[in-house]
Amino acid sequence: MANLEIRPMLARDYEELVEIEHLIWNETNTPARIYWPSAEAYGRQKAGELQWVAVLDGKVTGYINAHHKTKLETNRHVYELDMGVHPSAQRRGIGRALLKEIERVVKERGGRKLSLRVLETNPGAIAFYKSCGFQEEGRLVKEFIINGRPVDDILMSKFL
Repeated sequence: MANLEIRPMLARDYEELVEIEHLIWNETNTPARIYWPSAEAYGRQKAGELQWVAVLDGKVTGYINAHHKTKLETNRHVYELDMGVHPSAQRRGIGRALLKEIERVVKERGGRKLSLRVLETNPGAIAFYKSCGFQEEGRLVKEFIINGRPVDDILMSKFL
C-alpha cells in the first residue's frame, strides 16, 4: 500500500480514533461496551501509552497502543497491546503494519514480550494474531458472561 503511513498518534487523530472504536467494539468482541463521550476523554485515557496510528490516503484507519501491564520493574520488559482497524480497511495489511512498527518501537525500549487479550468469540482476531506469531499463553475460562453465554478470555503473547 503506497499511501499507508504508520506514525505516532497525535491529538488531532482522537476524533477519528473514537469513531473507529465505536464501530469495531461490540458485544461479540469485548466484555463491555466501549463508548467515548468525546475526543478529549479518549486523549486523557490514552496518555502515557506508546500510541501509533495507520493513515491510509490521509484518513486514520487503525491504531495500536502498547503499555506496561504493571508498574513493577521486574515486569518492564512486557508490553500489553490494544489495537483496532476500521472495518472498511480490514484485511488490507494495516494490522500487520501496525504490529511490525510497535514491535520495532518496543524492542528499542528494551521490551522482550508482547501480550494481549482476545475473547474466544473473536475468531478472526485470534487467527490474525496467530498468523503474526502470537501463541495462546493461557485462558481465563468463562471469564465473562456476554448475552447470557459464558465466554473465555484468551491470553496471547509473542516474544521479541
